[in-house]
Amino acid sequence: MSFDDVYEKELSFQTDRRKAAVTFINIISDLWYDKSIELIIFRNQLIDRNVSEILNLHEYAGAFVEKPISIFDSVEIAQAIKTLNLPPAKLDIGKLTYEFHLEKKQTNALAFVSEKLINAKDKQDITPKDVVLYGFGRIGRLLARELMTRTGQGSLMRLRAIVTRGAIDQTVLEKRASLLKYDSVHGDFPGTVIVDAKNSALIINGTTVHIISAKGPEDIDYTSYGIQDALIIDNTGAFRNKEELSRHLIPNGASKVLLTAPGAGIPNIVHGVNHTQNNPDDTDIFSAASCTTNAITPILKAIEDSFGVVQGHLETIHAYTNDQNLVDNMHKKHRRGRAAALNMVITETGAGKAVTKALPSFEGKLTSNAIRVPVPNGSLAILKLELEKQTSIEELNATIKKYALEGNLVEQIKYSLNNELVSSDIVGSSAPSIFDSNATIVAKDGKNIVIYVWYDNEYGYSHQVIRLAKHISKVRRYTYY
Repeated sequence: MSFDDVYEKELSFQTDRRKAAVTFINIISDLWYDKSIELIIFRNQLIDRNVSEILNLHEYAGAFVEKPISIFDSVEIAQAIKTLNLPPAKLDIGKLTYEFHLEKKQTNALAFVSEKLINAKDKQDITPKDVVLYGFGRIGRLLARELMTRTGQGSLMRLRAIVTRGAIDQTVLEKRASLLKYDSVHGDFPGTVIVDAKNSALIINGTTVHIISAKGPEDIDYTSYGIQDALIIDNTGAFRNKEELSRHLIPNGASKVLLTAPGAGIPNIVHGVNHTQNNPDDTDIFSAASCTTNAITPILKAIEDSFGVVQGHLETIHAYTNDQNLVDNMHKKHRRGRAAALNMVITETGAGKAVTKALPSFEGKLTSNAIRVPVPNGSLAILKLELEKQTSIEELNATIKKYALEGNLVEQIKYSLNNELVSSDIVGSSAPSIFDSNATIVAKDGKNIVIYVWYDNEYGYSHQVIRLAKHISKVRRYTYY
């Protein structure tokens, strides 16, 4: 075969792959908007992805399971899922495709999928939950983006209002809309944001979201906006204990509270690790802990359960945040007053102690510190641990990979194979923990290890907040990971 023939064959194959990707995208959209069924591929979001992104995710999936997973396989499995009468669900098509070829028990994709998802029929109907964002900073806007990207029939969490302080007029609404629409770190919002000054609202993707001004939580009657039994997600950081957060439960129309920061006197939850320990029927106020706690706790649980941990130290290399100064100025905390974009700044982190709220077995085992560095987003946790059992680099990495592939932590842990991984690469990751397999260090004694865990301290954490919010609101769908 000549070079020209080979080239033409390659072009033809690429055309077929891209056509298949278009078909796949259409099925993804139909399943989500018509049936509330979300397809993912090894925890990576597929909704609102373009053709090239879809194909790249299939390459990652193949490398992850060390077996080719083609777009044609995904189309076949997706078509089978579409044929079935399934309840609202979140399904990992990467895992389904992998198992379909691995087991080889069924030659028919429809029969295979029917067998694998037979338990989905037992799931009850889900009532959507009204959501109010109290505060509209970095986390609040990312939550708004994610919630509103998923509007339509597939919506389980319905963003109804955003509470801010100060006057609400045309100019203020335009500024709020601009901050939601454009983001220097995460790029443009792929939807529409229209100002409705007459009704003090933003029309996001065609849906009205009320902008409410209030000096305090007690000043609001949510029912006057048609909001009932709402989950209030507090992004302000102004209220940190049970007494203060209980103020959110005073207004009509509010039923539950979720704090996007560590809280005192309330359950601090890392979804995937300890979210089942507090029944939403019995508890009204929850904390989603911190971004760093959500990053390290899933990894620590995997290591503790597999090898045991004697003691260790956590060092976080953290992106600078809005509580630091742009230029040198007074600050209530030591060193944080120095210019954030010009300095590496040693500061404290409570993540080492906070882990014990989700994993009590770590009480007294971890010390911790942090270094704020001149990047706006994307952080790194370095864990130096002494283990009870001996291990090797290969065994340690294989263990974490298994947890990333199956079990209760598949949404939380992403296993990176990238030899060139840097902080900008993990921006936009929905997993709170990205395990850098190529950076793992194991000492000669097999008991002292150093592992590196990347995390998008904004986007990855926001996804953990949404996962916990769904659990609290009892709108978690049937899942197959």
